[in-house]
Amino acid sequence: MKPEILLIEPMMPEIEKQLDAAYTVHRFTSVAQLKESAGRIRGIATGGATGVPEAVMDSLPALEIIAINGIGTDAVDLKKARQRDIHVTTTPGVLTDDVADMAMGLVLSLLRGLPSGDRYVRDGAWGHKPALPLGRKVTGRKLGIIGMGRVGRAIAHRAQAFAMPVSYTDLRDFELEGYAFVPDLLTLARGSDILVIAASGGAGSRHLVNREIMEALGADGFLVNVARGSVVDEQALIQVLDAEKLGGAALDVFEHEPDVPAPLRHSARAVLQPHRASATVETRLAMGELVIKNLAAHFADQSLLTAVI
Repeated sequence: MKPEILLIEPMMPEIEKQLDAAYTVHRFTSVAQLKESAGRIRGIATGGATGVPEAVMDSLPALEIIAINGIGTDAVDLKKARQRDIHVTTTPGVLTDDVADMAMGLVLSLLRGLPSGDRYVRDGAWGHKPALPLGRKVTGRKLGIIGMGRVGRAIAHRAQAFAMPVSYTDLRDFELEGYAFVPDLLTLARGSDILVIAASGGAGSRHLVNREIMEALGADGFLVNVARGSVVDEQALIQVLDAEKLGGAALDVFEHEPDVPAPLRHSARAVLQPHRASATVETRLAMGELVIKNLAAHFADQSLLTAVI
C-alpha cells in the first residue's frame, strides 16, 4: 500500500501529480477532516510560512516526517518534532537566487518609485496631472544586511553591481572579503542607507527590527524585508512611516499573513508583495522536486537530502 501523507499547502500541479502517484494524499482542510485517517498519516508536505499547526501535529500519532517546501522552520515546533523523532526537511539553496532577486527588485521599486510610476501611466495621469516626486538614486547606496546566510550573501553579491558598500550583522563574523561585519544592529542601521532583512524567523528574532532600529535608519533610510514578518515590529513600522521618521519600507512578508494592516496598504511610503520572493515557475518546481526526493528517501529508509532534524 502507498504511504499516506497530508498536503497542507498546495504545490505546483506537476509536483502534486507526482505526490498523488506515489502516496495516498490527504489535502488539509481542518483537523476534524483528519479524524478517520489521522492514525495512518506518516508524512506531511507543507510550506515554510504555513508550517504545521500544533493541533495538526498533535492529531497525527504515526507522523514520521515533515517536508517543508521552503527554508523557514519557524512555523514548525522543532522541539516537539525532536521529542517525537519526527524528521524535518527544507529546500535550502534552491530559492536563494529568487529571494535575492526579489530583495533587489524591492530596493529598486522603493527608491525609484516604480509601482507609483506604473499606476500614474495606467491611470492616464501622465500629461494631465502634476508630475510624480523624484525618486532616490540606488547606485552607491550603503547597504546593510541582517543575516549573512545564503540569501544574505546572494543579496550582497548583487549589490556589488550597483557599487554599494555592503555591511552586515549576524551571530558571528564570517570574515567575508569585501563585506564589513558590524556586531551591533543599531550601529549597522545608523551606518546604512538601506537595511535588508535576510535573517531567520522564530522567537529569537521576533521584533529584532524595532522602533529604535528604524529611527536609527532615519528619514532618508529604507527598510526591505524578504525574510519573515515577525522580525519587524509591524506596529512600530506603521508609526515611523506615518511620522516620516523612516524614508520607506518594501515588504514581501508580514506578521500575520495574509492580513496586512490598512495603514501599510494605504501608505505611499510602502511597497508591498504577497510573500512571493520564491514564486517563479523554475524555483517552485525545483523546490517541489526536493520535497519529493526527501519524502521518497525517508520512505525508502535512505538518508534525507536536506534534513533539519
